[in-house]
Amino acid sequence: MKLWHIGLAALAIASVGCNNSTPNTPSANGTAPPPTGETKKLKIGMVFDSGGRGDKSFNDSAYAGLERAVKEFGVEEKLVDSAKESDYETNLETLAEQGVDLVVAVGISMGSAIDKVAPKYPNIKFAWVDGTVKSENVRGLLFKEEEGSFLAGYLAGLMTTTGKIGFVGGQQIPLIKKFEAGYIAGALTAKPDITVLPPKYTGSWNDADLGKQSAKTLYSQGADIIFHASGGCGRGVFEAAKEAKMYAIGVDSDQDYMAEGRILSSMIKRVDESVYSTIKDVVDGKFSGGAKIYDLKANGVGLSDMKFTKDVIGAEKLAKISDIKAAIIAGTIKPPTNDQELAAYKAAK
Repeated sequence: MKLWHIGLAALAIASVGCNNSTPNTPSANGTAPPPTGETKKLKIGMVFDSGGRGDKSFNDSAYAGLERAVKEFGVEEKLVDSAKESDYETNLETLAEQGVDLVVAVGISMGSAIDKVAPKYPNIKFAWVDGTVKSENVRGLLFKEEEGSFLAGYLAGLMTTTGKIGFVGGQQIPLIKKFEAGYIAGALTAKPDITVLPPKYTGSWNDADLGKQSAKTLYSQGADIIFHASGGCGRGVFEAAKEAKMYAIGVDSDQDYMAEGRILSSMIKRVDESVYSTIKDVVDGKFSGGAKIYDLKANGVGLSDMKFTKDVIGAEKLAKISDIKAAIIAGTIKPPTNDQELAAYKAAK
């Protein structure tokens, strides 16, 4: 053997002997991990609905979950705002084309867009807030809104002095009917002779003026408490509550601070937790498609701490609310999710 052959062979042996790295073997999903010493930075995309960031409600809650994941796991975020519903498909596809590891679609209105885009990118993971999934690579983040709304209604029933309360919704869709039905059932449970005025629907998620006008109408009809499930329209509801010196109940995020002392409580929907836990599953290699339910028992929904109104509500009423919460968790109270179930609930009272 020539000397230069011997030298190359020795070099190869030395190289193998000194390499203590783990072999670059495929992972469970069939993709090879990065070589030792290189850490792949996960990319998480998020498409907001037309309400957008800054709504101090649904979209902001979703973003808070992503921000928490950025801080704890060091993932890279890619954010896309949607000016209108027709933007959803393009926005989802743009992130998928950029090769993100997970695309989070914020809002039930993204249904047709998700159904078109997700099957085209089977190697990309998707999470759809409020959506019922059809593709294996999509996780639906679903909530028992009716359970938290029942507590909001029960609180309203305990606190009303006029005996009349109201509800302001965004778009009149099955999702928001869950809020409405649960709220009415809770109010009737606390005060069987209560009057729930005909609900107002703005048809929008971001028009504060429509929210304010809807609330003003309900207050003028005698309501002293209004629960809203209308996204950014809620800002107008709170303005009306302050002007009328009446009460409102917030939604999705803890909105109590937005009109201190005038917002009895907020029905918190932990979109932030659902987004965070989904990203954590991606980080841990535990992501799976299908529905993931967040209910009262799992702390997925519930009431705020009532920081500014706890003294007004009083310990006795707060204790009653705790008892009702326990009954829902135990299954002895089943809040309705639509008009038909609400009618049956009323008939059984």
